[in-house]
Amino acid sequence: MTFGRFKQRALAALALTCLPLLAAAHTHFAGSADPHPWQLNMREGVTPTAHAAYDAHMIVLWICVIIGVLVFGAMAVAIFKFRKSKGAVPDTSFVHSTKLEAIWTAIPVLILIGLAFPATSGLLRMYDVRDAAMTVKVTGYQWMWKYDYLGEDVSFTSRLNRQHDELRQSGKVVTAADAPHYLLDVDNVLVLPVGTKIRFVLTADDVIHSWWVPDLGWKQDAVPGVVNEAWAQIDKPGIYRGQCAELCGKDHGFMPIVVKAVSKDEFVSWLATEKAKHAPAVAPAPAPTEAAPAAEAKPAEATSATTSQTTPPDAATAAQAG
Repeated sequence: MTFGRFKQRALAALALTCLPLLAAAHTHFAGSADPHPWQLNMREGVTPTAHAAYDAHMIVLWICVIIGVLVFGAMAVAIFKFRKSKGAVPDTSFVHSTKLEAIWTAIPVLILIGLAFPATSGLLRMYDVRDAAMTVKVTGYQWMWKYDYLGEDVSFTSRLNRQHDELRQSGKVVTAADAPHYLLDVDNVLVLPVGTKIRFVLTADDVIHSWWVPDLGWKQDAVPGVVNEAWAQIDKPGIYRGQCAELCGKDHGFMPIVVKAVSKDEFVSWLATEKAKHAPAVAPAPAPTEAAPAAEAKPAEATSATTSQTTPPDAATAAQAG
């Protein structure tokens, strides 16, 4: 078997082996928002921002693959075809080609210019928070998050699930059977409606934090005294997890984020329940008593008696007149 035929068969076998694995990994990943062992590639996400980042990533990836195949393919051909054992003799009269150097300088420049357009449009769209239907304020604390639904009078804190906190302090080796999403569950999840542009304003109370949910396609710092903005429009219902991405103290690793995306009707129902839960209690009206009419009658009787005492009868009045 010649070397060329062996190389072709090896490349074909590699392709047949890798392509099904890539396809299976992509399908498995696309079906769930949770990471999996041997997961390949970055998340596609569930927002327009995430989709734009994923598309830009895939364009760059395939360009790099093509460049790698061309460069390493040329190297392989040069190494094996023009080797000394086959009688190759070095060309000592080789001189630089100005035209060739101009070509291999211009091509990367054109590639970078072409990539600048999708990257720039994606960045501009990422910071466009106009026309948002609702606003959620996110405040970072050591070591929890506070969420305020602005204009709705609904707010709550979200911290590490108590069971997970007890497990991490127990000293035992925690398995998936003990907690399927160990250190990634919270006591109060952030509930958001799908198909709605949501504006986020982010700040912090003590130190710098960073609010990051990979499926939303962005990460934004929460800085004390500074208000940063971001937005998201979630495509489909689901539970999406994240973490604080800025070292903020000893419990930095225990500040998970859980976003629950639900339908618009379900969100309206949930919001009404939360409003009723946090509404101030209304004091019951006092019950009417039977003594009140009697008390009202006494002044009337007293007034009648006083009138009879001070007003002379008609006969006495007539006698005095005579």
